[in-house]
Amino acid sequence: MEKANVIIVGGGVVGCALAAELAPRVPDIFVLEAMPHVGMMTSSRNSGVIHSGLYYPPGSLKAHHCVEGNRLTYNFCAAHGVPHRRTGKVIVATTTREEVELAALLARGRENGVEGLEMIPAAALHKREPHVAGRAALLVASAGLVESEQMVKTFAAAAANHGAYIATGAALESAEPSPAGVRVKAGPAGELETRVLVNAAGLFADEVAALFGSRNYRIYPCRGEYWEVAAAKTHLINSLVYPAPDPSGLSLGVHLTRTLWGTLLVGPNARYVERKDDYESDLEPREAFCERARRLLPQLAPEDLKPAYTGIRAKLVPPGQRGMADFIVTRDLAWPHVIHLVGIESPGLTAAASLARHVAELVMETLT
Repeated sequence: MEKANVIIVGGGVVGCALAAELAPRVPDIFVLEAMPHVGMMTSSRNSGVIHSGLYYPPGSLKAHHCVEGNRLTYNFCAAHGVPHRRTGKVIVATTTREEVELAALLARGRENGVEGLEMIPAAALHKREPHVAGRAALLVASAGLVESEQMVKTFAAAAANHGAYIATGAALESAEPSPAGVRVKAGPAGELETRVLVNAAGLFADEVAALFGSRNYRIYPCRGEYWEVAAAKTHLINSLVYPAPDPSGLSLGVHLTRTLWGTLLVGPNARYVERKDDYESDLEPREAFCERARRLLPQLAPEDLKPAYTGIRAKLVPPGQRGMADFIVTRDLAWPHVIHLVGIESPGLTAAASLARHVAELVMETLT
């Protein structure tokens, strides 16, 4: 039986960032990823946006780790050659009510410590984004884009270069206490014994927690669909254009993303689905999706859109309820050697490096 100091369940961006954070200090780290490659699920099926931290309640884990993660993400990408760009973004008000919402968002962002925020009038918005309809906008200078799949792979490579073992196709099957901490079985990886186990299983973090008897968590899969705009109209958007936030808290709204490779994406929407692997059934009709985007970009027509891809968020808020749940980072009440990360949805990509530092501290406390 293999002996480990740390097992990380989940090879998404957070799990790989944690492995990269710990590997220089701790030998015998295993990352167990159920899919054939790291980062194949939520971590790479998103907008690839480096968020700034202005949407989240002051004092929340989302606010703290997004603000800190923004800085760490830019630093990591620059140091390791991960494609990225600090583009800035505009959050656009199309009504007087939305102007009030943007003012509140500005105040919250400043309270969270987000720098480079500025309310701009319609004339300044149209100078930056000539084809966007809006009365005013909140300019967010620190927002940007990253090639998310490459970032996950680079975190994994950094961990492996310091001796961490990345096991793919290794779904966690069972867990039980052992004299050293935790004994698990995980597919081809076989039986492993570890002093610390970190549950960073993303969409399946609630199911992994249940293996340890923790049934207080439930993830509600929420799908986001993306469409790509025809090449003839990609010039209509220069960087990132967002609507005022969805009052339900379900998402940040259907936005427009001029990608690092020059295409123009529209999305995502937010629709609860029954299964965590339901990427294709009952997609929102093209016309309805286009109508959402036309509030910001009136020149868009349904025939300009073609399907791109979909992603699924790990929501802790069930269908029918409003509001935004915070990240959960906690030790298991019954298994002191187990740490759970649950509900790591947006801004998880941006927050990953900061979450990794937070969880690494908990791991080191457990090992000493």
